[in-house]
Amino acid sequence: MSEGSSPRPTGPQSSSKDTTGAKGRSLPGRLFNMPYLLLLTAVLCWSGNVVIGRAVYEDVPPIALGFLRWSLALLIILPFTWRRTLQDWPVIRRSLPVVLLISATGIAAFNTLVYFALNHTLALHGALLQSTIPVLIVVFSFVFFRETMTPKQLLGVGLSIVGASIIVGQGNPLALLSIQFNPGDMILMIAFCCYGIYAVFLRKRPQVHPLSFITVTFTIGVAMLFPVFLLELTYGRQPSANLPTIGAVLYVACFASVLAYFCFNRGVELIGANRGGQFIHLIPVFGSLMAVLFLGERLHWYHGVGVVFTGFGVYLAAIQKAAKAR
Repeated sequence: MSEGSSPRPTGPQSSSKDTTGAKGRSLPGRLFNMPYLLLLTAVLCWSGNVVIGRAVYEDVPPIALGFLRWSLALLIILPFTWRRTLQDWPVIRRSLPVVLLISATGIAAFNTLVYFALNHTLALHGALLQSTIPVLIVVFSFVFFRETMTPKQLLGVGLSIVGASIIVGQGNPLALLSIQFNPGDMILMIAFCCYGIYAVFLRKRPQVHPLSFITVTFTIGVAMLFPVFLLELTYGRQPSANLPTIGAVLYVACFASVLAYFCFNRGVELIGANRGGQFIHLIPVFGSLMAVLFLGERLHWYHGVGVVFTGFGVYLAAIQKAAKAR
């Protein structure tokens, strides 16, 4: 994670110019300008986060998991980023209100609320509701920035929702119709709304190096979670110290935090929130495959059908010519 290996970002509107000189760049430089690979990496890491968050919810309280996650992630990146962050601080300070909003919604609130909800709701509900995030991104893009979608993008959103529903409903539409939502599901919806706001306001982020940006947002997120973490401890909810929980914290800090947020922020910067957000439909797909590989669950026909619908929907919603996207 070398700071000097990546060019300085220039924002969504000018990133097409940024990519034209990719020929002859180093491999890290080329990867830095491949939005679809970056977004796929992010959702793959977040899919693992869902599996791990569910697996350890009885051993690690939700606020503790969120606080330890971001604290460790911050400690990992800080030796590489503190100098550049200090250099970029004057620019960041001018955009402090939007940085605070992004940190509160995307760092402090979103994942902590998801971890909390997993104590009160089924994994099936969480997977189904997670497919609403791209729709919420579209809604908030219109509410805050009057950004609309093309008919092809709308069709892609619809197909992606169908694909995710096939997977989480195990191929039975009646299973989806019979779902009764509980308070945990409402907490999930609040969490996903927070993430939708986070994603659409990334376009307003200060134009600084991505490592400076995630350093500041991680720091603010940790500061926001710290008093709530202390409150959780006073009520006797303490994390268990064993190898599985330590491994879980390491995963969510290194992969679901540092790598995933770096990749997603850069991907959205390159192609925009509406198209980038459609990749979140792939989380139920990857999550199902990880459940098969790591939790011993069986692979069924509806997984394959769901993958086809979701993958094609993401393609329609996200893969467009740069000229149309801008």
